[in-house]
Amino acid sequence: MITLRNAQDRGHADHGWLDSWHSFSFADYHDPRHMGVGNLRVINEDRIAPGTGFGTHGHRDMEIISYVLEGALAHQDSMGNNARIVPGEVQRMSAGTGVRHSEYNHAKDQTTHFLQIWILPDEAGGAPGYEQKTFSEATKRGRLQLVASRDGAEGSVSLRADARIYAGLFHGEERATLAADAARPQYVHVVRGSLRVNGQALAAGDAATLLGEPQVVLDGGQDAEVLVFDLAA
Repeated sequence: MITLRNAQDRGHADHGWLDSWHSFSFADYHDPRHMGVGNLRVINEDRIAPGTGFGTHGHRDMEIISYVLEGALAHQDSMGNNARIVPGEVQRMSAGTGVRHSEYNHAKDQTTHFLQIWILPDEAGGAPGYEQKTFSEATKRGRLQLVASRDGAEGSVSLRADARIYAGLFHGEERATLAADAARPQYVHVVRGSLRVNGQALAAGDAATLLGEPQVVLDGGQDAEVLVFDLAA
């Protein structure tokens, strides 16, 4: 079974300095039909205006992944990390028993466009943690590159959660197939461009939840960038 989620049906909040689209219920946007898929709880598509950002705030018991599309995201946290995240990089912050951090766009003339992703950890607690890795365009071109997993397989960032995240770039005749466990949900989010997911046409911001499907097939891409999530039921 494939369930489609149209980009324009997502929750939306425009705070002036921040323009955010919520795939699942978040903050003032609440929809009981869209509370998450499996252990995936948040995908926010955020655009931060130049010279602004999220001030210092706290999290706990969540695996938080940042995936930058345009611009740069400056990160500082209570663990002592002071980093700059740019396109091609994936950042993972395990909030554990509690962490405080800030995220800013220090550019004077460029918006920072990124995805903020939250996944429930296998267990509550534990010391906070941080990891950041680069995945070149070549590793994602015409294929699905594993970028996050519970065991840090294939050079991916490690998660304290039963989930795997793949990233891919597709155009023209490029095609990828991912074998799926029919007992686990898969969630496909089109970051930009357009492509087909198991024959269903999706455009930027659209998503598809797959349940009971033996595989995920991506083809027909037009300048497409996509994230595929394999999740705990």
